Amino acid sequence: MDIAGIGGALVNAALVGFTGLLLINLSGIEVSGPTFAAVLTMTGFGLFGKTPLNVLPIILGVYISARLIGKRMKDYLIIALFGTALGPLVSALAWELGLPVVPAVFAGLTGGIITGFFLPSIAVSMLHLHQGYNLYNMGLSCGFFGLFAAAFIIGFGHSWEGQLYWYTEPSILLMLLVPVFSTLLIFTGLIHGGKQSLKDLKAIQSIPGRLPSDFVDMASVSGALLNSGLIGLIGSAYIYFVGASFNGPVIGGLLTIMGFGAFGTHLKNSWPVVAGVIIATLLTGNSLNAPGPILAAIFCTTLAPLAGEFGIPVGLAAGFVHLLMVLQTGSWHGGMNLYNNGFAGGLTAALFVSVIQWYKTNKSEM
Repeated sequence: MDIAGIGGALVNAALVGFTGLLLINLSGIEVSGPTFAAVLTMTGFGLFGKTPLNVLPIILGVYISARLIGKRMKDYLIIALFGTALGPLVSALAWELGLPVVPAVFAGLTGGIITGFFLPSIAVSMLHLHQGYNLYNMGLSCGFFGLFAAAFIIGFGHSWEGQLYWYTEPSILLMLLVPVFSTLLIFTGLIHGGKQSLKDLKAIQSIPGRLPSDFVDMASVSGALLNSGLIGLIGSAYIYFVGASFNGPVIGGLLTIMGFGAFGTHLKNSWPVVAGVIIATLLTGNSLNAPGPILAAIFCTTLAPLAGEFGIPVGLAAGFVHLLMVLQTGSWHGGMNLYNNGFAGGLTAALFVSVIQWYKTNKSEM
């Protein structure tokens, strides 16, 4: 929005989201919690980092990887859709190395295909690392790959200065965008499921959220829509309360957590982690409406399963550590991984899970 205006950003987001939805339909996959989360995440990040051109080479790379081992694209489609977090890497290779047009396009296309090719194997390994307690597993996977990509680019003498584009102009349209969409989801859920949707919503609140937790399958479509809508409304209320800007990253973040409202995140397991981020922000002297802390407060819900499984104190501690981590990790991969909170969240989850399991294992042997 700060670069191309509100209209251009919204059109780009719609095209990116449509790309994901089209691939889901062409693959013959039914809409579920994971696909709902993937489409809303792609749409949201279409407001700040993804374009149709920088996501397609990565998806093509995942397709080649799947075919090489005799798998269908539908088996790896979720990895492909979330793997578009590395879209900025494609753009950087194409347009920021100072190459002529044809070599630039070739560099971006080749880099994207190579990236997508390696993502399925990395994603499986990263999932084992945090054992499903980081909902944005592809954030950790893309951050891990991004470390190597940044090392190669910098090692061959190329570097670029990261710039912060943060739209701050007040806009009623942007302020109402997520609340209106959230209200639509709530009404749709109520109309579709009636009173049963409220019971399903209550049932969702008791699910820890550890991957894979498809609320559509574990509860119902209507219950998942209600949960998603409520998350969007409460998230928007928080943004308004702290005085943050409703811009591309913030709205993209809200759409993402709404998507995961069908795939692991709910009000009960997410609030302790958000509270932990707020406490850490205040104690470190940061402003609640600054770019880093506000995005951390939204995306820290990637660690919601920790609170859902191990309780409120662990959720608070995880959120506290998450903020400290996420303020550092962006520079590690040169900003090429859009899911930086997923990267920091994966590292945080791995730390907490290893300590908790070590304690439980040794305690049972005493």
